[in-house]
Amino acid sequence: MEYLKDGARKLGVKLNSAQLKQFQMYYLELVSWNQRVNLTTITDFKEVQIKHFLDSLSVTIALNHQINDTKIRLVDIGTGAGLPGLPIKIAFPALKLILIEATAKKAAFLDHLKAKLGLNDVEIVVGRAEEIAHEIRYRKQFNIVLSRAVAPLPTLVELALPFCTMNGSFIAQKKGAIDQEIRQADKAINLLGGNLREIKRVNLNEFLDERYLIIIDKTSPTPEQYPRRSGIPAKRPLI
Repeated sequence: MEYLKDGARKLGVKLNSAQLKQFQMYYLELVSWNQRVNLTTITDFKEVQIKHFLDSLSVTIALNHQINDTKIRLVDIGTGAGLPGLPIKIAFPALKLILIEATAKKAAFLDHLKAKLGLNDVEIVVGRAEEIAHEIRYRKQFNIVLSRAVAPLPTLVELALPFCTMNGSFIAQKKGAIDQEIRQADKAINLLGGNLREIKRVNLNEFLDERYLIIIDKTSPTPEQYPRRSGIPAKRPLI
């Protein structure tokens, strides 16, 4: 796992031999299950290390000192194959992690992987974020909300901010030209109680494209009617 190890070191994340073995097992299980469950189009060993695992760990640029706080509760919305949540959990095992995934077959993979990697304090929730965000045990319960390659930013803001505690943060991973997407999300951010704190560029030679972390802080309560019912945030985004 040298590509991952070296890239993580540049991020300030030191992976020990046990953690690298967990990532190795993650890769093997991913490509094995991918033969019968559509988890990823990227299966090359080097590419998975960089485009999946290292890309997931790049979120730590935005977390600063929070990442080592054992009280941190983190939720990953639309996690798919467990990205970015599980790589962050492997690197920082004290975190309490919730993975939300609407597809039952992908959730089954996550359950299997959680047991295979021996991870504690990981809960897999099967369902749509629009519905889960209205459940008392999940709404306003997370210091950090993550999402990667799920939807345009205006939609993501509506799905994510209801999960945030007051003064918590939503971190969206984006790449390429993002200026228009950020402008379009302005209404949703303001309406749902957010404040765009920062846009961080991920500067690693391993990535050949432009990658960004969009950090939105929860500064006021999200109105109770949000998110709207399943499918509506994507069909009629708040722009």
